[in-house]
Amino acid sequence: MKRIMGTSNEGSGDHEREAGPDPSEQGLVAAARNGSMEAFSTLARRYQERIYHTILRFTRDPEDAGDLTQETFMAAYISLRSFRQGAGFYTWIYRIAVNSTLNFLKKKGREKNKTEFRKDVDSMSVPGGPPDSPEGESMRNELGRKLGEAIDGLPLPFRSSFILVVHEGMSHADAAGVLGCSENTVSWRMHKARKLLQRKLKPYLDEVRHGVP
Repeated sequence: MKRIMGTSNEGSGDHEREAGPDPSEQGLVAAARNGSMEAFSTLARRYQERIYHTILRFTRDPEDAGDLTQETFMAAYISLRSFRQGAGFYTWIYRIAVNSTLNFLKKKGREKNKTEFRKDVDSMSVPGGPPDSPEGESMRNELGRKLGEAIDGLPLPFRSSFILVVHEGMSHADAAGVLGCSENTVSWRMHKARKLLQRKLKPYLDEVRHGVP
């Protein structure tokens, strides 16, 4: 991944919820707002890896994810004056990253996500033999592929909510805050996404069941 303003690739790739503003972070943000590039670089080093992996889940392209990560931090640096003191810096920049990525996907018309909806996979009974048998494993692999294709076809508003809730592990309220919509809207999108996935997968599941003695 490309470096951002003198940063190195450090940090965790997992999304973590902030318990509240970090006092040391608040000092860095204040210094960055006063023009300290060193303070902003420290913030970027702290969060760039997590932001990169979040973006990568949307784009599925390391180069695009790297470019968008750079753009995210550049946009954040330019917009530092709009940052509300007392809020979490990571939450703020996370929203910038997700919104930038969604705009990128809309412009490019690229809907290539292959997020696995584990709960739906686990709840679906696929004939073909015991889970540990070669036949059962083959069936599950095929179902995973079909499910990935079905998720690819979800409209972007549904997919964005889907990724944040299922892959990022966010609550509907947290996803709503990132996407700038209501919690009810996220819940409705998740309901519609499940219905669409079930509808798209039904022909395959029926075919498998009918083909099994």
